[in-house]
Parts: sequence; C-alpha cells; structure tokens
Amino acid sequence: MIQSLGGRWEISTRLKGPRVLRGIERGSIMGFVSTVLGFFGFGTGFSAGIVIGYYLFIYFQPADVKDPKIRPLVEHDSKSLERMIPEIPIWVKNPDYDRVDWLNKFLGSMWPYLDKAICRTAREIAKPIIAENIPKYKIDSVEFETFTLGSLPPTFQGIKVYVTEEKELIMEPSLKWAGNPNVTILVKAFGLKATVQVVDLQVFASPRITLKPLVPSFPCFAKILVSLMEKPHVDFGLKLIGADLMAIPGLYKFVQETIKNQVANMYLWPRTLEVPIMDPSKAGKKPVGILYVKVVRAHNLRKKDLLGKSDPYVKLRLTEEKLPSKKTSVKHSNLNPEWNEEFKLVVKDPETQALELIVYDWEKVGKHDKMGMNVVKLKELTPDEPKSLTLDMLKNMDPNDVQNEKSRGQVVVEVTYKPFREADLPKEISEDANVVEKAPDGTPAGGGLLVVIVHEAQDLEGKHHTNPYVRIMFRGEERKTKHIKKNRDPRWEEDFQFVCDEPPIHDKMHVEVLSRPPSIGIHSKETLGYVVISLADVVSNKRINEKYHLIDSKNGRIQIELQWRTS
Repeated sequence: MIQSLGGRWEISTRLKGPRVLRGIERGSIMGFVSTVLGFFGFGTGFSAGIVIGYYLFIYFQPADVKDPKIRPLVEHDSKSLERMIPEIPIWVKNPDYDRVDWLNKFLGSMWPYLDKAICRTAREIAKPIIAENIPKYKIDSVEFETFTLGSLPPTFQGIKVYVTEEKELIMEPSLKWAGNPNVTILVKAFGLKATVQVVDLQVFASPRITLKPLVPSFPCFAKILVSLMEKPHVDFGLKLIGADLMAIPGLYKFVQETIKNQVANMYLWPRTLEVPIMDPSKAGKKPVGILYVKVVRAHNLRKKDLLGKSDPYVKLRLTEEKLPSKKTSVKHSNLNPEWNEEFKLVVKDPETQALELIVYDWEKVGKHDKMGMNVVKLKELTPDEPKSLTLDMLKNMDPNDVQNEKSRGQVVVEVTYKPFREADLPKEISEDANVVEKAPDGTPAGGGLLVVIVHEAQDLEGKHHTNPYVRIMFRGEERKTKHIKKNRDPRWEEDFQFVCDEPPIHDKMHVEVLSRPPSIGIHSKETLGYVVISLADVVSNKRINEKYHLIDSKNGRIQIELQWRTS
C-alpha cells in the first residue's frame, strides 16, 4: 500500500511536479499567516465578524433614513441653486440674453482654420511691436518658436443685443474660453537663451462690441468698437526653461491682479478699442464738392406738338442720387429758348457720377413729352475750371441706337466743378452721434441747411392697400420718398435737403405717409398717418433722431432724423 502510494506519488511528482510545489509553498505561507493571526486573536472570530456584518448591512435598514423631499427649482434660493448646478447658463439667469448654440457649433467647425488665421495675424502685429521695444531692454531677439491656440475653441454662453435709434449695432456676448494653447517664445540676450511658455489659458469676459456707423457698402459697418463691461478673469500657466513660475508663492495672485488692472485701465467701459474697417466718408459717400451748372440756351429743338411750337424746359440731376431733379422755367412756344438759369448740385463721387440733362415739352394735360437728353461725366471736368459745352440732344444714351442719328437740337450749358478744400472735407464720423457736419459753401450766411432723413416706419395699415411712401412739406416745397410695395414696416433711408435763408425757429414740417394704389384697381391713394414736427428743437440741438406716432393711425410710427447744419 505504501509502495503503491509511493509509486503514485512518484508518478504525480514526475508529471506535475512544479505545480504541486507551488501549491505547497502557498499552503505554507497561508498556514504561517493563519498562525500569526490566530496568535493575535484574528482567527475564527475575524472571519465570522465579516460574514455577520455583511448580512446585517444587507438585511437591516437604519430607522432614521427618510425619503428625499422634491421641490421645484423656483423654490430654491440662489446659493442652493449654485450648489446643485454650479454652471447655470447666463441665458437661463438673464432673459435679456439669447442662446447662441449655432454660433458655438460654427466656431467648433471653423476653429482649426481660425486658429491658423488668428495666430498668423497676431505674429504680424507683434513683430513691429517687438522690434520697437527690444532695444530698450538690451535684448538681442524675441521669436515665436510655437504659436497655436490649441484645439478647444471659446464658447459663447449667451448674447445680448441692444436696439437703438442710431446707425449702429451693439452686442454683449458672454465669453468663456478654457483653452489648451501652446505659445513658446525664445528670448536671446547677453549670449544666453531662454524659453517662455504659456499653457492652460482660461479667459472669462463680458465684452461690448459696437459696429458703427452702419453704411450701405460691404461689410456694412465702418468701425468695430470693443470695450469690457467688467474686469476679465484671466488664468494661465507660465513656464521658464521648463519650470512653472506660477508655483512661486505670491506670484500667481500678483500676475492675475496685474493683468486684470492693466486690461481694465485700457478697455474697461467707457474706454474702447477702436478697429477701423473702412473709411466712413467713402463708405457713406459724403459730399466732396459742388457742381455749378448754368443752363444757357437751346438751339433748333425738334417740335413735338402737331399744332404750334413746343414749350420746352430742362430737368437736370446727378446720377446715383435719389434727390428729385431740378428744373428750369418753361419757355412757351419756343424752339430756341434762352434760360440763363443757375443750379448747384452736391457731388459725392466725381469718378462715377454724371450730370444728366433731359429736355421736356410741357403739356397742360397729360404726360410731358421727352424731346432729348445727354450726360456730362464729371471725371472729364477739370476742377475749378469753367467749361462751356454744346450738347447734342439724343433719344437715349445707347450708342448703338440708330434713332440717335436724327437731329433733335442742341443745349448749351456752362459747368464748373469745385471740390471742397481739404479743410472743408467731412471728417470721419464722430463717436458722438450728436455732432453734425457743416453746411457746404454757398449756404446763406445767416441761415443753414436743414437735412431730413427718413429712416423707416412700423405697423402701417391701409384700408385697401399698403404701398407706403412719405411726403414732406416745408415752406412750400414738397419732397417724396420712393414707394415700397406691400410692406407694413418699410425702410427708406432717404435724405432730403432744404436751404434756409434763416433758422426755421418758428416753422413746422408736415410729414405724411401715403399708400399708392395698385396700377390695376378701383381704389385711390390712402393716407396712413401724418405728423407735424416743430423745428425749434432741431435748431437748438442741431440734431434730433426720434420715432413719432402717426396721427390718424392705430399703431403706426415713423423714424425721422433732422439735422441743422450751419457753415
């Protein structure tokens, strides 16, 4: 038996010797540990305690545990909400802010390209600044080894937009950026090299961005004004030759406060950072000169009436202008009339504008017949040099029209283009919207120029149709805007000028909104409302820009800007 057991032992050892030996070693260790624990009283009692405690924890519930109370969020105070929801979006706390998730998605998609563009622009801006300042500190060179804003774009928590009566757009976004930029700067001085690295940048800011003035040329604004509504939060890591400088006691807080104060001193509202985009005078096409026109006479005009001679008069205007044409007097029954009448036209772009002259045959009843026309390009005139021109009358300005070969008579005019002197040119638009331009040369000394700008109207409502236009009546003169079809909230942005020999202190202006009837229909034009404006305040304040409630209109309003310009 023993031998057989010994034989099996020998066979087992021969086949599984290493595994059995490891089992013997483990058993010996466990036996040793059990002996030591048993010596200190951790034998059977320790194992039983673990088992009993487990079952007590599972099957017995403390009596003092109560069900949680559920309350709506509106019943919690602000501190409780901050503990429960540390990051509440600003559009939740403040209803004036709107969500801009679309903008964050746009930034996320465009960020790899914006990163490169911003870094390239920052390098170009920084180069001349660095080159100007390094000699002061006896530094040999400062170079960017790496410059990237990282892969995390900034996020807009919300945005607030202000509506004003001026030609501007004001936005206040709430910006947060926890980025991973890598900006490494190599500084060389006194034969030594040192690298400074900026990492782990965090910026929380509430800027105010103003786009002004709004102009009719792309990108539709002339300047960007940026200011901060509160001190920004800026946090970043700064490494010098691989060592973290922000770990130095007291330095972290000092750097943070210094940055906040310096940025606040430069850009905290009402201080602003101004970024010019385009020349406002060119964008808004401000006046650059005066064109003096004298309509002298006409020769051999073509008769338009079947019986008797024609009754000619001349209408003249500058192209690219919305102002009504100026007219000469009517010369009855005369094909060789003589006028000798003078006119002044304000020039805004002499390179593209032209003087357009059209001769009409006046009719007592019906449409006035066109007798001929011609144009004079202003770029062909020598400034400050009078020029006499004899213009052939044409049917139209198409050079390929054979009808223009027929003789229609001639018109003699004298023209002089006088550009403003450099000192008289309109300056860039001031940030103070109440500053108005000076009146052009030729304005009466004791009077001035009254400028009326019709901006827009809202909530107009006609009985049968709403095709609004504005009629302005002042001192016997009448001006009209273009009519806009089927629009209850039209926008005109048209300006009119009235030359006054004396300030209109006791005058009033009648502004009426009318609706033009459709070309096909039985209805006549309708009055949508009117307002009478006293001009005394305009003369004293120089400028007024207000919305007026229209009389005889349920909810209609019209925005009109008035300016009183003196030389």
